[in-house]
Amino acid sequence: MVRKFDGNELIIASHNKGKLVEIADLLAPFGIKVTSAAEHGLEEPEETEDTFVGNARIKAHFAAKETGLPALSDDSGISVDALDGAPGVYTADWAETPNGRDFPMAMQKVWNLLEEKKSPQPRTAAFNCTLCLAWPDGHDEIFVGKVDGRLTWPMRGSQGHGYDPMFQPNGYEETFGEMNADTKNAMSHRADAFAKLVSGCFE
Repeated sequence: MVRKFDGNELIIASHNKGKLVEIADLLAPFGIKVTSAAEHGLEEPEETEDTFVGNARIKAHFAAKETGLPALSDDSGISVDALDGAPGVYTADWAETPNGRDFPMAMQKVWNLLEEKKSPQPRTAAFNCTLCLAWPDGHDEIFVGKVDGRLTWPMRGSQGHGYDPMFQPNGYEETFGEMNADTKNAMSHRADAFAKLVSGCFE
């Protein structure tokens, strides 16, 4: 049976301000105070697992243990079928440069690899989001969201972030990079995972 959240404060195990705002808005109806790992002076733990679930657990349990409060983490990324699921948990790593993250470069890398493999169209992929809600006593609940689609080139749109401009979700003509935020947020991998989280732990 899923454990219900019965506290009044939740740590978001992230230093991403955009993610904090997004999660705070989703949890606002429940009257929960949301703070970030950064506000509690926590470092980001090293993500040493090779699965989304594993890395989500590392982040959530670290924050819960350090603060004595329940903590929620999110590990997400894009998996390309013809690349055996890569970049997967290394989605952000593929964009790393000495000057910060360069996602156009990372998208070009993905497409170049598909061209080298002469991967047939459609070049299918999925965005994945794994949420871990962890308590200080070591218990956790996991919720997984996913949206399937195909990769397009050249990249299209300047909305969203990461690999959004090359990902066209099934049933839509626009890429995530072309969609307005409301449309994307209503059907994204993160929305799918959050709906399951809210239903399981907050309602």
